[in-house]
Amino acid sequence: MDQLQTLIENYVKAYNSMDITSMLMSLHHDIVFENYSKGVLMLRLEGIQAFEIQSEKACTFFTWRKQTIKDWQISDDKIMITIDYQAELAMDFSNSMKAGDLLKLSGTSTFQFKDGLISYIKDES
Repeated sequence: MDQLQTLIENYVKAYNSMDITSMLMSLHHDIVFENYSKGVLMLRLEGIQAFEIQSEKACTFFTWRKQTIKDWQISDDKIMITIDYQAELAMDFSNSMKAGDLLKLSGTSTFQFKDGLISYIKDES
């Protein structure tokens, strides 16, 4: 499991640096990504190309962003991390969410693996 934990740590480090190339190096070409907010599926991506396109777009939303891993739950077929998330908005999203505002969330990310790479990510906040 140490190798898979290192894979996740590298992915999170690249995510925090907005280094999409390094993020993609941790991912299986058949990656499935799901993002849930309050139990509702907000986004589902299939394949590394769709993930790359969305990642490039998401980087424009924030001046900076940071996931901090708070806890690890490891089982035979998956790893779930508890995270604190902070980001500074780079643009206005609504009347209440303006450029320069700080976004703070807590949540979990669940990872599954195939061929030694991340093949599934489920983000929940």
